[in-house]
Amino acid sequence: MNSELLAIAGLIGGFAVGVTGMGGGALMTPALVLLFKVDPKVAVASDLVNSLVMKPIGGAVHLKRGNIQWFLVGWLVLGSIPSAFIGAFLLNQLGDSKHVQAQIKELLGWALLVASTAIVAKAALTVRTRRRLAPGEQPNERPHSIRAVPTFLVGAVGGLVVGMTSVGSGSLMIVLLMLLYPRLSSKSLVGTDLAQAIPLVASAALGQLVFGHINFALAGALIPGSVLGVYLGARFSALVSDAIVRPVLVAVLVASALALLIGSNYRVLGWVLILVAVTAIPLWGAVDATLRRSANWDRIGRSRTRWVAVQGIGAPFGVGFLVSLVYFAKIRSEVEGTIPVQALPALTRR
Repeated sequence: MNSELLAIAGLIGGFAVGVTGMGGGALMTPALVLLFKVDPKVAVASDLVNSLVMKPIGGAVHLKRGNIQWFLVGWLVLGSIPSAFIGAFLLNQLGDSKHVQAQIKELLGWALLVASTAIVAKAALTVRTRRRLAPGEQPNERPHSIRAVPTFLVGAVGGLVVGMTSVGSGSLMIVLLMLLYPRLSSKSLVGTDLAQAIPLVASAALGQLVFGHINFALAGALIPGSVLGVYLGARFSALVSDAIVRPVLVAVLVASALALLIGSNYRVLGWVLILVAVTAIPLWGAVDATLRRSANWDRIGRSRTRWVAVQGIGAPFGVGFLVSLVYFAKIRSEVEGTIPVQALPALTRR
């Protein structure tokens, strides 16, 4: 394997983590399997080592800023550490035959679909939480009460998934935390998730080390690019819009999932990817438009119902895709009030 290409792959995965806090394992593991033809077990194990180096970088930033809820971290870790090791054990028990490798690829593919759904859910939950706040009200820095048993179960479920696939320490678990603690501020959610992910990933990596699946040369080639990518992503996170980053990240995850699930039938895969892109982007736009405050739509003199309907209903026919390009390129910024309202053709006005 070319170490320079591995470093570039690590750079891309690390940048995604730095910008969004998600997508490290969800991008890196399928890239190793699909692009570098690495055995799925080795890809999972080696990426866990790579993640173990990346997570403390982000965690240190949030520790310095006081964004970590240590009581939540404690309950999450109680569930995640043993279940992550169990996940590594179960992965080892599957064996090494070609049939088993195909099953692991399918498992990874489904995990990526869950991760991509989790990212969409996180975006929707974040906007919903903001809409529920009164004008001038800020999210809570601390939860009203700790739900010990559900928090423990979130750690247990997330640890098992991470131990078997290396996916979910950021995307899946942070969404589950948002569902449990919807009023907790985003910075506290991200900081807490990064802090609990360090012992979680360490436990999963230890399990993979015990069972001999880690390729240290492979992990060592990924780490320099990943560390640089996390640093650059964190620096650029304030400059890159989530409206651009998250759809691209979800599209990559879905494409990787389909490639793992469908296999080498590239003709079928190509048509499926085109269909997903043409329908998923306008559906994303319809959901995004729905979550914007009606007062903002009234302020710029546009009909939220019309933009939601045209994107959602038109998604299966290709019309929604064309409309969504206009929505994300211009209308969304107007609704958010980030650019002045400019004249558009009469068809786009109310």
